[in-house]
Amino acid sequence: MEFKVNSKELEKLLTKIIPAVPTRTPMPILENFLFEIKDGLLTIYATDLEISLKSSINIVTEDNISIVIPAKLLYDVLRSLGDTTVHFDIAGNGKLNLTTDNGQYSLSYLGADEFPEIPSFPEENESDDLAEISINGMDLKEALDKTSFAMSKEEMRPAMMGTLLEFREEGLRFVATDGHRLVNLLNKKIVTGLDNQYIVPEKAISVLQKVLDEKDVKLYMTKTHISFRLSDIELITRLIGQKYPDYKSVIPLENEFDLKLETKELHNAIKRMMLFSTSNTRRVKFSIKENNLEISAEDLDIGASGRENIMCKYSGDAIDIGFNSAYVHDILAHLNEEKEIIFKLHSSTKAVVIVPSVSKENEELMMLIMPVRLNN
Repeated sequence: MEFKVNSKELEKLLTKIIPAVPTRTPMPILENFLFEIKDGLLTIYATDLEISLKSSINIVTEDNISIVIPAKLLYDVLRSLGDTTVHFDIAGNGKLNLTTDNGQYSLSYLGADEFPEIPSFPEENESDDLAEISINGMDLKEALDKTSFAMSKEEMRPAMMGTLLEFREEGLRFVATDGHRLVNLLNKKIVTGLDNQYIVPEKAISVLQKVLDEKDVKLYMTKTHISFRLSDIELITRLIGQKYPDYKSVIPLENEFDLKLETKELHNAIKRMMLFSTSNTRRVKFSIKENNLEISAEDLDIGASGRENIMCKYSGDAIDIGFNSAYVHDILAHLNEEKEIIFKLHSSTKAVVIVPSVSKENEELMMLIMPVRLNN
């Protein structure tokens, strides 16, 4: 069978789905794209068994066929061609012949029998547990950008190696934590009537952040999978089948001391203190008293130290408290849109809550960081 396609159009499509092709795998079949041609529509799939990506392009052909093609080789060939028309000829001898005005190229292909089956939504999942909603793409991207950095990378805590999507009456809540810091964002605009939790793994979140735009996204959710359908691509991922930790239990209720600071000024000071914090502890010390915050760090190994004073608004008991400077830096980097932020404190050993000084309409954002022990 034969068809023609523009090289740049096909390259653009493959660029979006190649992130699902594993670089190393004990299953060589996963290093391929699945080409499925049906009724004039070419749908291309890629999967690493955790996430799957698929996208489609219209072609002119009357034949239907499914084959698997070496993903990296095909992608690299198309990238090298420039803007041209590529003539595909799927021969019966296991060869895929590509022809342009200037050249001929031959790749091997296999039948699609061994390629893993990829869940289809909603056609094959019209079961009682299927939920379906639409979300604005930028709303979803902004929520993931603000929360996902706090996901755990420790395989001993699989539930925390993803971002929690919690659908409740008040809206859609996004939660991520690694046990040292926590982000809790509620989008009140996304009211669905659902009452469910889904944990989306880190790789799916990472791909989504790259492909989301201002267009609406359709979400299909079952107990085991979630599908994100964009205008030109669909991402399907397994959910993390663990119970998410009770994040509400670690949020302190008695933090009565408010420390108000300019975000940018604090962030710049933290960046400088990171140069002086010991490489293994990364500790930075906050010495807080009325209207003054002293930040200091010390690296005893090389005999270096730094100290800065920042004006602030604070009413409460004087506190000396230590933090991992890298965690503070991460939090401030994801609050960089906020002119001012508030640290809510109780003591040098209790978790600290960080919130914007002015809440956005239809959004509640809270970050939490655990202190580290100071040397006496």
